[in-house]
Amino acid sequence: MKVRALTLAILTSLSASAIAADTVDPLKKAFIDDSEIKLQFRLRYEQADVDNVDDQNQTTLRTRLNYKTGDIYNFFALAEVDDVRSTDDEPLIADYEYTQINQAFIGYKAPADTLLKYGRQRILLDNQRFVGGVGFRQNEQTYDAFSIQNTAVKHLTAYYAYVNNVNRIFPEGSGKDEHKNETSLLNVNYKGLDFVKLSGYAYLIDNINVAKFSTDTYGIRAAGGIKLDKIKLNYEAEFAQQSEGGDNPTSYTANYYKLGAGVGFNGFGAKLGYEVLGSDDGKAGFVTPLATLHAFNGWTDKFLFGGAGNWENGIVDTHFILTAKVAGLKLLAKYHKFDSDFGDIDMGKEWGFAATYPFAKHYDVGVKYASFSGADAGYGFSNDTDKLWLTLQAKY
Repeated sequence: MKVRALTLAILTSLSASAIAADTVDPLKKAFIDDSEIKLQFRLRYEQADVDNVDDQNQTTLRTRLNYKTGDIYNFFALAEVDDVRSTDDEPLIADYEYTQINQAFIGYKAPADTLLKYGRQRILLDNQRFVGGVGFRQNEQTYDAFSIQNTAVKHLTAYYAYVNNVNRIFPEGSGKDEHKNETSLLNVNYKGLDFVKLSGYAYLIDNINVAKFSTDTYGIRAAGGIKLDKIKLNYEAEFAQQSEGGDNPTSYTANYYKLGAGVGFNGFGAKLGYEVLGSDDGKAGFVTPLATLHAFNGWTDKFLFGGAGNWENGIVDTHFILTAKVAGLKLLAKYHKFDSDFGDIDMGKEWGFAATYPFAKHYDVGVKYASFSGADAGYGFSNDTDKLWLTLQAKY
């Protein structure tokens, strides 16, 4: 009887402990055991030398703290805080002192391979030519949005986001840091073919703050490669058409197209590209207000045009890129020749190079330089410009 009583007491105690564990453990598992914490430091020196303007230089340090919970009943959460300290406030250098929430969203892993997110989040679509995060700058562009992604069909990813606010790279209080939106972003891509990745998209931007940024853009993109023994041939082709949207006061239609072809061999690569941001006979140009603009049309950022990424005469960018990877060192050299799509305007040329090297697992160091010159005088982008960046980054 005593053994039975003791056994019963032990079983009762274990059952009670199991019930308590079921109550506590899911929270502990999600918020502690399965959570992830990431810390990143990015130290950068930037120098800008523009003709007829005093040279400017600035050193900034960005500290980024990222916390992601594990799953609890298929829900999870992510929070990311950025802080940037700066030695100066230079108007030609688009990095500013600030502390803010870069991302903060709740996610839900729904049935049928569906992922839902609500809150401030990073949105990077295709090569970020139309929708991106401007990740090169210390203050990243993120989006207050509801998004849904589905991967139920093999090799097919369907993505939709409704954006009500764009958190831009500018500092609080500048009047340019946020743009209210009623924007829909739809992107579908298919990776089921060895030689090509296909994308189709509809970006319906309704910018409440800046009406000329309101646009309806529809396009298709193909990018891929073919491997022949040790040589890889790669290519990209893209076409899009844009017209006014929302309260945009200008009625227009402009096209975008890009063609590129390249070859790679034993860590070395070469690529020739031709990109056109078209113009509707000088009335309006094809704009990209949500793009990662620094990655396109030259690193000196001569053609930002207030965040539109184009002007009424359009841009034709013929470029050549060389890449190499030697003993872990990544090298890149670029040359651009810019012309207007309308009006026969010489918009100048730019060359640049970059080198990055990762070391000791958590660190990488980089140098980048770009030089722009030769544009027809009388335009806002015509001053010769040289820019230099030195970057040291640590990730934990």
